[in-house]
Amino acid sequence: MTAPKRRILLVDDEPRILDSVRMNLELEGFVVSEATSGREALDKLRDVLPELVVLDVMMPIMDGFETLREIRRFSTVPVLMLTVKADEHDVARGLELGADDYVAKPFSQMVLLARIKAVLRRAELPPASPSSVIVVDDRLRIEFERREVTVDGHQVQLRPTEFRLLYHLVSNPGVVLSHETLLSRVWGPEYRDAGHYLRLYVNYLRQKIEPNPANPRYIFTERGVGYRFVDYTRADAPASNPG
Repeated sequence: MTAPKRRILLVDDEPRILDSVRMNLELEGFVVSEATSGREALDKLRDVLPELVVLDVMMPIMDGFETLREIRRFSTVPVLMLTVKADEHDVARGLELGADDYVAKPFSQMVLLARIKAVLRRAELPPASPSSVIVVDDRLRIEFERREVTVDGHQVQLRPTEFRLLYHLVSNPGVVLSHETLLSRVWGPEYRDAGHYLRLYVNYLRQKIEPNPANPRYIFTERGVGYRFVDYTRADAPASNPG
């Protein structure tokens, strides 16, 4: 039985870019919908329900950052941003607003396709752990198969990359995972030098699951090395860490 084709929403106000990117994505087997403005993108997103949004930053009236901010009000769909400003400030702004990756203009179609496939891989649920339900303590519960995280009895919504990062941390309780290991497992081998991605997403997770993000109980920083999740299998697990 043939797997359903993946849907991508492409948002850009330049017809030439829309045409060329759409053609190449369709040749790769994707179903592509288009929008030429932020407002149209928000409407299409609700109708099309894509697996990925490719979003240009430099658009009139509602730019990509504002559009992304609105998307994150109601959706965790992966978003890859296209920007002519690839400096660290703009990249950080996009990531902080909830983007999953970015590609700088001008770009090759091969690079864009590789980044799209990488983002889609990260959005996939990792294989279930031997114990698909993890009760870390009396306030944090994780169900891998159902992709649910519960904190103090309330379900917390995680974006796909956040969940994938949490999965790898939780699956290795008490083990220090290096920056390079986490970047490779969560984002892909080509992201091993993108340390700012990891720092931002660890911060996102702490904001959502820690009782006090400034004094973490679950995700510990091993300075200069990587990160470690509390060893919830031990009765004497430490209660906090300076982060």
